[in-house]
Amino acid sequence: MSARPIATATLSFGLVSVPVKLYSTGEPGRKISFNWLHAKCGTRLRQRYYCPKDGESVERDEMIKGYEFAKEQYVTFKPEELKALEEQGSQSIDITEFVPADEVERIYLDRPYYLGPDKGGERAYRLLSAALQKTGRAAIAKYATRGKQYLVMVRPRDEGLILEQLLYPEEIRSFSEVPLGEGEVKEQELELAVQLIDQAATEEFRPENYRDEVRERVLALIQQKVDGEEITHAPTEEPKTQIIDLMAALKASLAGGDDGVAEDSGLEAETAESTAEKKSSPRRRKQAS
Repeated sequence: MSARPIATATLSFGLVSVPVKLYSTGEPGRKISFNWLHAKCGTRLRQRYYCPKDGESVERDEMIKGYEFAKEQYVTFKPEELKALEEQGSQSIDITEFVPADEVERIYLDRPYYLGPDKGGERAYRLLSAALQKTGRAAIAKYATRGKQYLVMVRPRDEGLILEQLLYPEEIRSFSEVPLGEGEVKEQELELAVQLIDQAATEEFRPENYRDEVRERVLALIQQKVDGEEITHAPTEEPKTQIIDLMAALKASLAGGDDGVAEDSGLEAETAESTAEKKSSPRRRKQAS
């Protein structure tokens, strides 16, 4: 079954215009979601807006949009004013430059879409894909649609093209905001860590080797419930946190042994300080779970 396009656009480079269609790269239906129902009768509940000042529900035709320019101070807009604020949707993907494909840091990547040719654009579409393949470059473009302007990157894939929505620089937090703490990297530990990486290294990523085991388990339990069976929750023991000997954990990992050291270390070795912090903040632990 052929994929259904979610939008159409015109991809322009130089004086060449390529009519294209955008397709989702994922399947939104794979996400398992639950609805709120009335426990008394099983009817699905509807969301309502509530005004805490007047103490009453507010209907859609009684709502207006506002922008908070200061704490609890709003400037309101009429529908026609909101329309004037929107970017005109030209449905045009205007290429501004071509850059080396590996020069765009992954942190800028936001959301991918497949691009396919629309009627009459097949030859130009394949030409652009082949040219990008040969030069090893990707196209940076502006895409105006649905009242917004997006920064996007168009790159080749197989014989076709992929459009990736990018984040603007102001939308990305600086890594300097992440506290890294203090820690010395010892040469012997580094050598063992490199050996551990080499031991599990492969030459290519094969996504077909992985599956969403949690989703499969949840679907199986849902089917169990549909079949009239009860679902019981088996309590799991909370992982024990301990200060580990990093060198011993690395050696045990390389040896593939099961002496408990590597097993307890997990992906992150927590310090006594972080352990004490968790014990003193049950609310944070609850939110994380």
